[in-house]
Amino acid sequence: MSLFQKNPRAQSEDDIDTGFISNSGYLDELVEHYKSRLLTEVNLEQITSLGSSDKRLRIERFINQFMSEEKVVIPRQDKERMLSMLIDESVGFGPLEPLLKDDSITEILVNNPKEVYVEKKGRLERVNVSFKDEAHVRHIVDRVVAPLGRRIDESSPMVDARLPDGSRVNAVIEPISLGGTLLSIRKFRKTPFVMDDLQDLDTFTNEMSRFMQALVQTKLSLLISGGTGSGKTTLLNALAKSIPNGERVVTIEDSAELKFDRPNVVGMEARPPNVEGSGEVTIRNLVKNSLRMRPDRIIVGEVRGSEAFDMLQAMNTGHEGSLTTVHANTPFDAINRVEGMVVMAGMDLPTHVIRDYIAGALDYIVQVQRLTDGTRKITNISEVEKTGDNNIEVRDIFRFQRTGVDGEGNVKGYFTATGIVPKCLEHLEVFGITFNKALFRPREEKSYESDSVYTI
Repeated sequence: MSLFQKNPRAQSEDDIDTGFISNSGYLDELVEHYKSRLLTEVNLEQITSLGSSDKRLRIERFINQFMSEEKVVIPRQDKERMLSMLIDESVGFGPLEPLLKDDSITEILVNNPKEVYVEKKGRLERVNVSFKDEAHVRHIVDRVVAPLGRRIDESSPMVDARLPDGSRVNAVIEPISLGGTLLSIRKFRKTPFVMDDLQDLDTFTNEMSRFMQALVQTKLSLLISGGTGSGKTTLLNALAKSIPNGERVVTIEDSAELKFDRPNVVGMEARPPNVEGSGEVTIRNLVKNSLRMRPDRIIVGEVRGSEAFDMLQAMNTGHEGSLTTVHANTPFDAINRVEGMVVMAGMDLPTHVIRDYIAGALDYIVQVQRLTDGTRKITNISEVEKTGDNNIEVRDIFRFQRTGVDGEGNVKGYFTATGIVPKCLEHLEVFGITFNKALFRPREEKSYESDSVYTI
């Protein structure tokens, strides 16, 4: 029996009525039926690699063939809708497709099949998008990770992956998650932010922008610190544009996110172990290998473990001007985090040696924060220096001074210099970059020097 005979709403070509109104439930059945045929009879991996228009033409050709075999005819508008649903389900990302295409959305969070949230302008909101069931969510997750050679199952219930557009995906399944599959997608702009874009968003001032770009241009090493979603990678990507074009840049990432529109950039990405538990390539392996690639700059997307030691070694042995990020809430915490990561490397080094490494490698810490109103600000630009008593001194040069919250929940405050004149001004002058010391006067008569110096 052909499929259209199972439901009186579907009709053969001979007796189709142009006034026919389709049954949406039956359309869902058709989608499931033809999706099953596509999965079993067609090599979808080849179709996935095609452009969007070619994907549609190829799938439409198969669906026409299937419908002809089964003598099923439905109204044109329903066929168009069915084709879109099939493309989304078989070679796309199902209900998430419209969210992925919405440039105003920066984060997509699936808590369960019926509960999906998105982030817009730094604030979370629930959207009217849902999956059929838990199996539907798992199917979409498999669609993401399978082409990348990664897996997610009971033996490996967590996975990081990347969509073709560069969006970063994290998925967690049972038994690690308590309520079914959890899916998080962090989207990135097609055209990365530049410093002017971030300044327009009031992330920092023009003076702060000029100062940070001068630090990068003159090969001073920066550590960008901040919490999850604070904008560390976005700032790193924007600052890297200040690296002179004549320099060779090697990027190292756990999941590739950086996009540099410049010559002579090569990138490496870490790899998890395969099904047999072998073949893993860690960030630490890549940092060690990068030293053999004649880099002028090494950019590590994020240090989170023992690779911090190798990164510091690289910065201390002729690779000045390197950039990396770390998860920390303050510049003070960032130093402590890096110190802890060096200990994780298994090197039995005394504290004073580790601090020598840190102070010799890092010149500045830039702290970014996502505030309670969803805006992102640079809250500290801090200078790092080793003191004579084997301590590390962190001095704020610029900071964001919060003053309160208005009636709509927006954070009030202003950017200001602290009154501390950075010690790098002479270094900048060697490269032909000068700053008037008046730039570093506090915005108000009050000096912030006394509460802008931390000793570790």
